[in-house]
Amino acid sequence: MNPMLSMADVRKTYATGVVTVDALRGIDLEVYAGDYLAIMGPSGSGKSTLMHIIGCLDVPTAGRYELDGIDVSSMSEKQLAEVRNRKIGFVFQSFNLLPSLTAQRNVELPLVYAGVPAAERRERALAALTKVGLAERVDHRPGELSGGQQQRVSVARALVTNPALVLADEPTGNLDSHSTAEILDLFAELNDAGRTIVMITHEADVAARATSSVHIYDGLLRQDAIGAGAAK
Repeated sequence: MNPMLSMADVRKTYATGVVTVDALRGIDLEVYAGDYLAIMGPSGSGKSTLMHIIGCLDVPTAGRYELDGIDVSSMSEKQLAEVRNRKIGFVFQSFNLLPSLTAQRNVELPLVYAGVPAAERRERALAALTKVGLAERVDHRPGELSGGQQQRVSVARALVTNPALVLADEPTGNLDSHSTAEILDLFAELNDAGRTIVMITHEADVAARATSSVHIYDGLLRQDAIGAGAAK
């Protein structure tokens, strides 16, 4: 079985004047369909850079990255945007919901960008909101929802395009302990149903809910912290 996400010697170097920073120094990583991987690392470890490359928000300086069989290593910004919309569902720490739109309309947004007809958008958004337990909140705006409910809307928005990968960046960072537990329970349910999830976190108890984990330090994955099957 081919991996859904495959990185081979991925490197990322940033240059500012005469100063260069090697943010990633040779990442080898494989994630298979149905995996639930947590990526941990302290500030400055390269964790955010790795997340941006996994999410097709940036491309590596060197190395190869394939997502769902597509080599995205040297794509243009327009090509990356198309891959992001079709292949990746994002869940962010800050929810990134538009305050003037209802939960349903927020969830519909990726489908608007994809050119999906209005009736189908509504049907798929309602199905996604039902899946995350918000069938009774579809007409509520973000300001009328709790933090945990807003994050559920964010998860529904990530699912509505049926992406190959759900990429969650510190998804519990703005939540209280009760809401954190609810969101992690939801991720576990989604993974049990076959959804592939990569979660970025600095919290060990959050990472422990994933089925495997890797630690990144100084732009490298530390082998002794790698969960079974997560990296080669």
